[in-house]
Amino acid sequence: MPKLSRVTESLFLLLLFAASVAAAERFDVVVYGGTAGGVIAAVSAARAGMRVALLEPGKHIGGMVSGGLSATDVGKKEVIGGYALELYLRAGRHYDMAQYGQEAAWMMEPHVAEELLRQMLREAGVTVVMEQRLREKDGVVKTGATIRQITMASGASGASFSASVFVDSSYEGDLMAQAGVSYTWGREGISQYGESLAGVRANTEGHQFKVNLSPYDAKGNLLPEIDRGPRGEAGAEDRKVQSYNYRLCFSDDSANQAAFARPAGYDPARYELLARLLKARLQTEGAAPKVETLLSIIRVPNHKADVNNNGPFSTDYLGASWDYPNATYEMRDRMRQAHKEYTAGLLYFLASNAEVPAETRTEMNRWGLCKDEFRDNGNWPFQLYIREARRMVGDFVMTQKDLQTELTKPDAIGMGSYNSDSHNVDRIIDSDGFVRNEGNMEVPVKPYQIPYRIMLPKRGEAANLLVPVAFSASHLAYSSVRMEPQYMILGQAAGDAAAMAVNRKCAVQDVDTGALRVALRKQGAVMEYQ
Repeated sequence: MPKLSRVTESLFLLLLFAASVAAAERFDVVVYGGTAGGVIAAVSAARAGMRVALLEPGKHIGGMVSGGLSATDVGKKEVIGGYALELYLRAGRHYDMAQYGQEAAWMMEPHVAEELLRQMLREAGVTVVMEQRLREKDGVVKTGATIRQITMASGASGASFSASVFVDSSYEGDLMAQAGVSYTWGREGISQYGESLAGVRANTEGHQFKVNLSPYDAKGNLLPEIDRGPRGEAGAEDRKVQSYNYRLCFSDDSANQAAFARPAGYDPARYELLARLLKARLQTEGAAPKVETLLSIIRVPNHKADVNNNGPFSTDYLGASWDYPNATYEMRDRMRQAHKEYTAGLLYFLASNAEVPAETRTEMNRWGLCKDEFRDNGNWPFQLYIREARRMVGDFVMTQKDLQTELTKPDAIGMGSYNSDSHNVDRIIDSDGFVRNEGNMEVPVKPYQIPYRIMLPKRGEAANLLVPVAFSASHLAYSSVRMEPQYMILGQAAGDAAAMAVNRKCAVQDVDTGALRVALRKQGAVMEYQ
């Protein structure tokens, strides 16, 4: 074959690229990540007249809303409007809340939440494609700052999708990262944005050891689940990520229970620190610890409960989340399995181990996993609670002041109100040689406006991408805005903004935020708190 001139070669490559894009399935808007925020983004864009595809890497949609977080973190209910509120109103009709004089149901069984979200997708005409994980290293094709197409890892070659606007609604921000958008993870220090609550915590009161326990066994070896590394200085930055867990669904109906089974590889010695804690509490309190002091058990409909972390040694797997944001898919799969093994072992320990007081064991065994939830996953939630992973760094970064003093925004698209809520990050040895947890933060906020800008990458990095989940915020601000209703509020704005960008053939950074706010208000969005 004769050597091509540079001009001819460039033309050949351009035609080859055009052919590959033509082969990709074409939509106006492609949403990657079937979290609740992603579902609402897709529904919003479709209701605005767009041809929309929602691509979900797993087998279920809804993220944590259908993955075990049944007790919604609402903050002030009055700030939740629009399509997020619509979901809870649909749940209210499902549970016939009118008989109790209420319209909305803020607590849903996992399978009910997923069916209601799927219902919204069907009604809006969204094309939903499951088990579509972005190809790991070269899944995004760009021309300058414009994303042209994305390719999935599923199948022999992987399907490709092109769109005018893309929305990354994954918890991990994988599409954002592959698109070359700036991001961070971990905790900023006080000095970076002038946040008084930033960085390593000087004092951690919440979910803390209230008794002094040695971190060593009889031979002087460090017990499991304790970090040997040095603690950072108070207020300093680090790359540590707040703990993850599984939000479990328990049942106290014996006909709908799966017993807490002994998991493969179970070793009771792993929970020696918990055994010491229980013994110390029994001695100091004079009674066996109640299960609800070891696990947060929040009642939801039909004899079920949303089970979360509670106390110093519970379902949060401290230290196991640090590498997750930038891990490979294979590593993340192993981390999810490690979280499951830790948690399943914890449940079995509490239900069966002789070092657990008999009264506590008896109380624990009144519960079991729900047999009618997560049926295709051994009654185990399909979604790990990724409280925080990557965070985009846009031209505007939401920080502490935006939750506490600078509460209004000219480009507001909704509101938040949940307290700054970061779970513990590390389990350390304090200066006196005792075990302590570090990182928990629970600080009240005033209802604040959420700006459109936090979803925008820097203009030169991506002109047709919106990021409503891994949005641009510091660790401290993210800890409040990260609640599922707010992800859905952001998702609704992302869907409307994407439609506007398509119709006006403009960059997402050039969307008329005044027109966007008008559209959102017509859809019931709340932007002021009275």
